Amino acid sequence: MVFVFGVNFPEQRLASLERFYGVGPQLSERLMARFHIHPTARIGALGGRQITDLNAELTKLTIENDLRRKIQDNIKRLRDMGSYRGRRHAMGLPVRGQKTRTQITTARRLNKVDRKG
Repeated sequence: MVFVFGVNFPEQRLASLERFYGVGPQLSERLMARFHIHPTARIGALGGRQITDLNAELTKLTIENDLRRKIQDNIKRLRDMGSYRGRRHAMGLPVRGQKTRTQITTARRLNKVDRKG
């Protein structure tokens, strides 16, 4: 097991950084290119220096719980202000202008988990 930024990775797993919340395909690709990691490389094949450099770079980013907390705080701020977007979040309705006539059940299902609170 390899320990990267608080997460244990099995050694046979691909070295994809998309497992972290807030790291998408583009950022993952950019970081892997920066540290000369091949996209099909396994975690166990990485050197100790690459892993420590990767840890150092990930600590500079806002990912995982910090990012979740930041998003929740932003939604709470919108709700407290009473803005249109905040009211839509509170009601569990689409926030960004999606139509509600036919797709409301999907929007309510998607909004329920993260935005209620």
